[in-house]
Amino acid sequence: MLGYIIRRLLIMVLMILLVSTMIFLLFRTMPGDPTASMVDPSIPREARQALLERYGLHESLWTQYAIFMKDLVRLDFGTSYFYNRPVLRVIQDRLPATLILMFTAMLFAYIIGIFGGAWMAWKRGTKLESLGITFSLIFRSAPTFWVGLLVIMFFAVRLGWFPAQGMRSTGYVGNTFREIFLTTDFLRHLVLPAFTAGLYFLATPTLIMRNSMLEVLSEDYIEMAHAKGLRERRVLYRHAARNALLPVVTAGALFIGAAIGGQVLIEVVYSWPGLGREIVQAVTRSDYPLAQGCFIILSTLVMVMNLIADVLYAFLDPRITY
Repeated sequence: MLGYIIRRLLIMVLMILLVSTMIFLLFRTMPGDPTASMVDPSIPREARQALLERYGLHESLWTQYAIFMKDLVRLDFGTSYFYNRPVLRVIQDRLPATLILMFTAMLFAYIIGIFGGAWMAWKRGTKLESLGITFSLIFRSAPTFWVGLLVIMFFAVRLGWFPAQGMRSTGYVGNTFREIFLTTDFLRHLVLPAFTAGLYFLATPTLIMRNSMLEVLSEDYIEMAHAKGLRERRVLYRHAARNALLPVVTAGALFIGAAIGGQVLIEVVYSWPGLGREIVQAVTRSDYPLAQGCFIILSTLVMVMNLIADVLYAFLDPRITY
């Protein structure tokens, strides 16, 4: 196991270097002037040239790449052109909001998906199963920004139950983590974006659990449990569902990594100050260091979650060896 983990870590490092190279070249070939967001268009050309030299943008592409990789090894993503702050500081300010939103949505989706998938497998062939599958696939295929707008229109505009945008009420200022994220005001702002993201994530655990349950329900020990006269609920959740959870748990680790970077549209619709919304703004402003840092952090999180899923599989299922 240890040797496998070390090999995977080496592969992960190589993949991070490859992804970082692709991201670096991608942003350097995009149209746009990175100095446009920092200076007034009417300033003299000499001042603009001085600004390019300050950030090393006057160097050749290969020289910039060498500097970029050297700083990356030291976990230095540079300074944001727009904020004039270290990229890691900007990411640290935005990442908690994205992680809280994502984990809340995942918790909502997996709690409902696990029980709903098991229940649909138990009711196989009925109209209730068809309704559950249809419901899951509709929200999986529907554009998240469209679902988000409908949720805002109904729960925020018509009913007025929750705020429509932002992470805090206007004028509220918090300095510590507790003052920012552990307040009733924050939780009220969290409900609608987490609910929208949860509806989009719901199909994955629901359908995986349903398919896994269908396989488990055909096993001999399930028939033995029925022959003993056990109640249906006990057979369903104590015997069948527990053994059907393995694919759901391992898929969840993979899904978390992908979901971290999949919140961009939801964060834009709800004006949620997270990492996904910051990526969109950084690309629009041609803020190379910030955009590069965000993408590299998200790519690394996806790879780490893939590794955790592989290791978790071996612990959950003793039949798996490496």
